[in-house]
Amino acid sequence: MAASAALDEDDVLRPAWPAPPNVGGLMTTRRGGVSRGPWASLNLGRSVGDDAQAVAENRRRFSASLCRAGGGAAPARPVWLHQVHGTQVLELGADTPEHVDEPADAAWTRTPGIACVVGAADCLPVLLAARDGRAVAAAHAGWRGLAGGVLEATVRALARDGGVEPARLVAWLGPCIGAQHFEVGADVLRAFGAEPASDEHGAGTRFFRYTPRADGTARWHADLRALAHDRLRRLGVGAITVDPPCTHADELRFFSFRRDSARHPGCAGGRMAAAVWIERG
Repeated sequence: MAASAALDEDDVLRPAWPAPPNVGGLMTTRRGGVSRGPWASLNLGRSVGDDAQAVAENRRRFSASLCRAGGGAAPARPVWLHQVHGTQVLELGADTPEHVDEPADAAWTRTPGIACVVGAADCLPVLLAARDGRAVAAAHAGWRGLAGGVLEATVRALARDGGVEPARLVAWLGPCIGAQHFEVGADVLRAFGAEPASDEHGAGTRFFRYTPRADGTARWHADLRALAHDRLRRLGVGAITVDPPCTHADELRFFSFRRDSARHPGCAGGRMAAAVWIERG
């Protein structure tokens, strides 16, 4: 089989963050692949009902794109995690297989040519890099993982095992579901230590806006990106860059689990991926 072509630069997002020159990063959109229907076109998820051969081709195109913009060195090798909305962090090395069976929602590496990859379709992808380029990490920050401490666990692993203190890290927060579309219940507020009753009486909180339904059901809109930014800031991360697009609002560019599953009952829609790597020398 002939090698798959890399994605067009218009079909990916390159983080505009102060990472060192030897660190590469990108996030896919929904464009540039071969999938059809609700998964059109660059679905990278293997467990969402899409045609397996289409997903394999999409992943080949993604893999071919894990290099500097405009080409250059050979692409980095992606490592795909078994994500479960948890807080487990894995260190990746040259001997790590392409698909990891152990549940994990974050990964880091100091090995050049290995790409830390996280999938997303409304959840927040977070990329991290040491200012001196010695280590990189990627975390999948849905509300469960975020409340559970996936970012804290990732930053801790980089400091303890990678020798990179938080102040020497730069972070990129990619597109995710925006606050205007992320409706949640009281269980989510409690997971973050917020008291739902105060919101019901109009007090409001920094990250949750009380927006009851027409029938009086208590609901809130949560700002996932702001919650993550606050946690990274409290951890002492040196620089945090935010990419503001909302996956739910921009149907032309992004998959959205909430939007797509509502429109196509029984279908989970497609998945995008964010990756970060250290360039080979």
